[in-house]
Amino acid sequence: MHFKQENKFNRMTLHSQTLKFGFLVDVFVCNNLVHVYTASGSISDAHKVFDESSCRDVVSYNLIIDGYVKAGETGKARDVFDEMPVRDAVSWGTLLAGYAKMNQCKDAIELFNQMVTLNVKFDNIALVSALSACAQLGELEMGKTIHDYIITKGIAMDSYLCTGLVDLYAKCGCIEIARELFETSKEKKVFTWNAMLVGLAMHGHGQLLFDYFSRMVETGVKPDGVTFLALLVGCNHGGLVHEARRFFGEMEGVYGVCRELKHYGCMADLLARAGLIKEATEMIEAMPMAGDVFVWGGLLGGCRIHGDIELAVKAAENVMEVKPEDGGVYSILANVFADAGRWDDLVNIRRRRDSAKIKKSAGCSLIQLNGVTHEFISWDDLHPQSDEIYSILNCLQLNLKQYY
Repeated sequence: MHFKQENKFNRMTLHSQTLKFGFLVDVFVCNNLVHVYTASGSISDAHKVFDESSCRDVVSYNLIIDGYVKAGETGKARDVFDEMPVRDAVSWGTLLAGYAKMNQCKDAIELFNQMVTLNVKFDNIALVSALSACAQLGELEMGKTIHDYIITKGIAMDSYLCTGLVDLYAKCGCIEIARELFETSKEKKVFTWNAMLVGLAMHGHGQLLFDYFSRMVETGVKPDGVTFLALLVGCNHGGLVHEARRFFGEMEGVYGVCRELKHYGCMADLLARAGLIKEATEMIEAMPMAGDVFVWGGLLGGCRIHGDIELAVKAAENVMEVKPEDGGVYSILANVFADAGRWDDLVNIRRRRDSAKIKKSAGCSLIQLNGVTHEFISWDDLHPQSDEIYSILNCLQLNLKQYY
């Protein structure tokens, strides 16, 4: 605390001295003062200097935009961006990177399209950010368009750009293309390996995942937390309990990688689904930190599958404590009681959900057809062909009932 107070005092002293000696009329001084504030996280003070400055250039605006993006306030960053009289590639790229980092993928792609329309010069950071947004949304066609742009413009393929392309194709299920790009990468950094491993894990390529991990270690690249999360997710997809135990056990002792909540959550889900409820519970109780929604949620899912009602209730209570706004946990617990025929408990949990005024988020899915993305929300009728879609679904339901 004393260190933070001293730093704040130094910043304020610097500010007062520049004001006292009239240096704030110099754009270079103002920009450096803005940078000092944004680098220390004092974005409100930085914006105050920016507002009071009589001389601003494109760097001034870029510093404020970057400050808001570091603080996760992309809305305010966009407001400053929209005010700019002149923008450069850094202005566009910084905002685009912010959108991608905050998972505002649609905004990122929309901004990228504007850059294409206005012939804004791209740097590799902007391209990687756009590819990341496409990967997160599953926008394969858009990602291919960016890839074609890179090839057409003859843009040098550094490790970051190659990683972005591997991540896109791997997450979209184009594993062979991802592998080809991966192999052509001259410098495979840990994040390049991780992009390949995550894609393999997501699509259930367990043996290939393990082969790539072995290659990674053999080439001297040190794995990190993301590496092991990919391995555990891959084990989870394949129900590979023995392999998951080995990787989880070797994380700290062999590779010096600290276990985080996400690793514990993945193991809890895997063990509980495999019916190893006791082992999952013992692992959670031995954790050096309190469980989060993923840890307890993983245990809850396994308890539901295997009918362990009392432990399901305990897990659900912990989820409600950690994330009280989560409506899904009430539905899972209601299903547990329904499966066990505990109707009084079923009624009580529904009343508890209703009294807390919690609503479960509607399910959502996306598909691409002829380059157009179609979004569907559970039980909505917003799609222009909703009547035809529901008609076919009803026919399918009727046909399925004949076999069950």
